[in-house]
Amino acid sequence: MNRFSKMAVQALAATGTRFMPFAEAASDDLPLSRLLRLALFQVSVGMAMTLLVGTLNRVMIVELDVPATLVGVMISLPLVFAPFRALIGFKSDTHKSALGWRRVPYIWKGTLLQWGGFCVMPLALIVLSRQEYAAEAPIWIGLVSAAISFLLVGAGMHIVQTVGLALATDLAPREDQPNVVGLMYVMLLVGMIISALIFGVLLENFYHAKLIQVVQGAALMTLVLNVLAIWKMEARDRDRAYKQRTNPEPDPTFAEAWGLFMRGANPKRLLWVIGLGTMGFGLAEVLLEPYGGQVLGMTVSATTRLTATLAGGSLVGFAWASRVLSRGADPMVMAGWGAAVGLPAFALITFSATLQSPAIFVLGTLFAGFGAGLFGHGTLTATMRAAPKEQVGLALGAWGAVQATSAGIAIALGGVARDVILASPLSTLFGAATPYFFVYGAEFLLLGITLVAVYPLVAHKVFGAQSHTT
Repeated sequence: MNRFSKMAVQALAATGTRFMPFAEAASDDLPLSRLLRLALFQVSVGMAMTLLVGTLNRVMIVELDVPATLVGVMISLPLVFAPFRALIGFKSDTHKSALGWRRVPYIWKGTLLQWGGFCVMPLALIVLSRQEYAAEAPIWIGLVSAAISFLLVGAGMHIVQTVGLALATDLAPREDQPNVVGLMYVMLLVGMIISALIFGVLLENFYHAKLIQVVQGAALMTLVLNVLAIWKMEARDRDRAYKQRTNPEPDPTFAEAWGLFMRGANPKRLLWVIGLGTMGFGLAEVLLEPYGGQVLGMTVSATTRLTATLAGGSLVGFAWASRVLSRGADPMVMAGWGAAVGLPAFALITFSATLQSPAIFVLGTLFAGFGAGLFGHGTLTATMRAAPKEQVGLALGAWGAVQATSAGIAIALGGVARDVILASPLSTLFGAATPYFFVYGAEFLLLGITLVAVYPLVAHKVFGAQSHTT
């Protein structure tokens, strides 16, 4: 790690546990500076998410005039790999290496996939821009290139994030693992905020070549951040490698491990709550920036900063949830509060079109992020607590698989719903905001169903505690 990187990590660590959520996860064996360096892989994932879901979806819909349905499907393509996150985590748990590594090989493969996707993406943008130098290129080349690049970036993000979180739990004592994983997700939000602000500044004066340069810079930073994150992080276990060669023991199958996890405390309902709530918060995610641009007349730079606003709200939600949960609060109650906060948040977003007020829109976006942060931390903590001691990695993969898959379905449905409503007789009902109003209404419904699904989990614990007291 170079001198500048060391100074940056030390400066963050010097901030202290008073101001940094989850910083109490640090210990003598795992200092905060090392935790923050490992968390750089989450910064690279946050950067990729901001570029795909934030900047590129607005540019492709508004500036490049690509149908929102196609953009929604493109952005959801990376989530094709989301259901395999539990399998990826399980494979890294049982990976056999002559060097005694389990996590590093998977993180490196994921990094290369993510980097490769960003390298292909400029070709897609050049063709889709339909500029003079690309006017004669068949449009299908741009669409296929975009699909390949989004798939590669998505596969890389899921592998890096799943195995990186598993590595973080390996390094931390079991009692500190929830706080360590929480810190990792806070750094994901920090990465989203910082990259959104940087992208907003770089794209202040938008033109196509500048966007391509931003994507190329993201490819380079992916390599730099992930290499710094894993450098000398996982020790080479020579004893384990020797035992694997001389006395290999059969590993449990994924089906056996998954069956053990599903025999826990009501995991099916918990996974349903995660999926429904994630869809409730994510259905309009791909439409927030186009909504700001088409309905409220916001610039590319201004709508790009919405991602930072959304992530900032989530960061506050994660920090507040961490403080409350560390005092013994029930994580599913926290998840329920998160879904409840989402209802007035989307009401503000909808009402902003009536008043033509970007300020109300930004405030609603901030509250939506806050509710998502409460919901995400609550369900993540509940999933980890429900897992057997030896299956925390699998539990993280299950949470990530359901969360990411639900987000992908929601993103795709949001884009499709917008275009279907635009093509229907209802398209002029509320002016340009009509398709967005219908999508926001669907989010209200999903969050309401989420609250209904959460209630039995919370009520069972409350009534069980009262019965025990009696």
